[in-house]
Amino acid sequence: MRTLWWEDGQLKMIDQRLLPLRHEIVSFDDYRAVAKAITDMVVRGAPAIGAAGAYGLALAARQSTARTREGLLADLAAAKRVLDAARPTAVNLTWATRRLFNLAQRLTDAEPDALRAALLAEAERLANEDVEINRRMGAHGAAVIPHGANILHHCNTGSLATVDYGTALGVVRAAWERGNPVHVWVDETRPRLQGARLTAWELMQDGIPMTLIADNAAGHLMRSGKVDVVLFGADRVAANGDVANKIGTYKLAVLAKENGIPCYAVVPTSTVDLSLPSGDHIPIEERPWEEVTHIDGVQIAPDDVRVYNPAFDVTPHRYLTGIITEEGICYPPFEISLRRAKEAAEARIRDA
Repeated sequence: MRTLWWEDGQLKMIDQRLLPLRHEIVSFDDYRAVAKAITDMVVRGAPAIGAAGAYGLALAARQSTARTREGLLADLAAAKRVLDAARPTAVNLTWATRRLFNLAQRLTDAEPDALRAALLAEAERLANEDVEINRRMGAHGAAVIPHGANILHHCNTGSLATVDYGTALGVVRAAWERGNPVHVWVDETRPRLQGARLTAWELMQDGIPMTLIADNAAGHLMRSGKVDVVLFGADRVAANGDVANKIGTYKLAVLAKENGIPCYAVVPTSTVDLSLPSGDHIPIEERPWEEVTHIDGVQIAPDDVRVYNPAFDVTPHRYLTGIITEEGICYPPFEISLRRAKEAAEARIRDA
C-alpha cells in the first residue's frame, strides 16, 4: 500500500488522520501545504515524512518563477527551511531535503527547467529506495523473530509510516510472509492512538493475528510471559545508539530489559544521525495540548487543565538488544556498528 506518490503534477497521499473509518486521498501542488500536512500529521512516520519533504522541495522548484539557477537555489533554500521546521525530531525530513538541495547545488550547468526535472526525479528515486530499504530491513529482522512469537509493537511503523511495507511492522510482515505464525500485541499509543487507528488496521488488512491493548497493559503481559520480543521504530538515532521514538517507548524498553525480553529498534540508516553523540542532543517535539485533552473532538479532561505533551522520548542504548537496519542488525558497541551500517548504505546507493 503506497502511502504517498506523484501523479499528474501533484503529490498525493493518504490522509492518515481519517483512518480507519475513512480512506481518503489528498493532493498537493504547494510545498507550504506539504509542510502543513507534515505538521498536522496528514502524513507521519519518519521515512514517510522524509519522502514528503523530498517531494515538497520538488514542488517548490516547480512553484518557483526564477529564471536563473541562482534564483532557483535561493527559492529552494527558503522552501527547505519551511519544510525542515514542520517536525523537528524526525531527522529523515532534513536528510531528504538536504539530499535534494545538495543535488541542486552540484548540477552547476543545469538550466532551471532541467534542475526542476532533476529534483523531481531524485524525489521519486528516494521514495522508491525507501520501499526496497524496508524490504531489506524486514528480511534481516525476520531472522531474529522466534517461531510463533508474541510481538509487542508500539505506535505505527507499517506502510503508513513509510512509502510502503514498513520498518518494525515490515519485520512482522516479513516473518509472516515466511510462514512464521506470529501474533502482535498492538499498543494503542496515546495520545494520537496510532496503534489503535493505524497499526491495528494494517495488520487486519493483511490478516496477521493481532490483539489491541491499552498502553498500560504492556508491563503485565511481559511479566506474565506473554511477550517474546519488543519491536518499534525511531525518528532519530544518535551515534551511540540512543533512540528517539514515539512517547512511551522508553518504558517499554526498560520493562523488556527487566523481564529478559529482546528489544529491537527497526530503522533505515537515514534515521541514524551520527552528528549527535547521544540522545540528550535530540530535539523533542512538543505537540498541541488538545491531543491530550480531546479524542476525535470529544473533551475528556477538565477545562483549563495544564498539559505537557512531548511527542517522543529517548531510549538509552543500553536497553536495546540491537538496531535493525537495511544493512543488517547493529549490535553494541553501536558507535562502531551504526557507523559501518551508515557507510555501507551510502556506498550502496552511490554505486547503484
